[in-house]
Amino acid sequence: MLNKESKFKELFSSLDVLDVEFKKLGEACIIADSQRKPVKSSLRMQGEIPYYGANNIQDYVEGFTHDGNYVLIAEDGSASLENYSIQYTSGMFWANNHVHVVKGKNMLNNRFLYHYLTNMNFFPYLTGGTRAKLTKSKMLDIPIPIPSLEIQEEIVKILDNFTELEAELEAELEARKKQYEYYKEQILSENKDTVAWVNLGEIVEPIQNIRWNDTSSSYKYIDLSSVDRGEKRIKETTDIDSKNAPSRAQKIVKENDVIFATTRPTLRRYAIVSKEFHNQIASTGYCVLRVRDKQVVLPKWIYFNISTNRFNEYVGKFQEGSAYPSISDSKVKIFPIPLPPLSEQNCIVSILDKFEALVNDISIGLPAELKARRKQYEYYRDKLLTFKEKK
Repeated sequence: MLNKESKFKELFSSLDVLDVEFKKLGEACIIADSQRKPVKSSLRMQGEIPYYGANNIQDYVEGFTHDGNYVLIAEDGSASLENYSIQYTSGMFWANNHVHVVKGKNMLNNRFLYHYLTNMNFFPYLTGGTRAKLTKSKMLDIPIPIPSLEIQEEIVKILDNFTELEAELEAELEARKKQYEYYKEQILSENKDTVAWVNLGEIVEPIQNIRWNDTSSSYKYIDLSSVDRGEKRIKETTDIDSKNAPSRAQKIVKENDVIFATTRPTLRRYAIVSKEFHNQIASTGYCVLRVRDKQVVLPKWIYFNISTNRFNEYVGKFQEGSAYPSISDSKVKIFPIPLPPLSEQNCIVSILDKFEALVNDISIGLPAELKARRKQYEYYRDKLLTFKEKK
């Protein structure tokens, strides 16, 4: 480790005094946008070639548009503008028209280009409002540092070591999640023929809507983007009052309510309302499941039952609409769940809580290690990819 750290310091020192020539991306890269070809999902021939969109692989198809090592830069539809979507491909792939397809010329290592772009602020190059776009002309103007190929390769070697370790941890975490999902399905369906079954609507109570004309208070607003799909908890909210409340801000939620997003329901956006959000306001895009009698059913019992594949298949079957599919609250509430005695619910919930923490809690276990490795990668990426431009 000491040798590795001294090597890092030596490289940092050499970069601190190095003046680097910058070239526009259009000069330093080959642009392969003309080969892109969007295909509607209904018309795609299923195969083994990855079909890339703005953020990730959307499908696997027959045929390909490109073959080789390329960097994909979102043209529009990046999931995050702060961490702009950059992807790296190798081999045959199909690209739709939501990604720019580029590769470095002889002077520019492709992996160096990839790492540099993941560290870049794209805001100055984006146009448009709600759906920001990186036009081809703006992309061609992006300045790229061109240190010697030897330095590029050394930087790539260091950063690739971090990304490979991160990929290994992600693969292990994904395997753990699959294990957990399998075990959860099994434990929640155990003794299904010997326990009573009830529809959700039989064990939850009606939800009160806020009367904005009767209040001058400020509230935290839980909209569809507020619930983190990975961590299954409410994160970012906005403050609203009667003057600026969106029309969908209607439902008063309480601690221990289970909320489930009925818009695009198969995305599995759900959470339990924590104390922090007691008596706050949720969008009408959520079905709010509030236990009627906690001596009969636990809120966490409902939470785990709506996290199952069985529930996801159910909402997929009964959702309506194409562009923005949704399922009604009434349909959600006729979903049947098993209802064992409270003591058995407590036991199962305790077990599943521990499993869920192991795969989702970023403060412990693999999620914590993965978070630490990402921070480490970002630290070294920032240090290694900051250059002084040669005058």
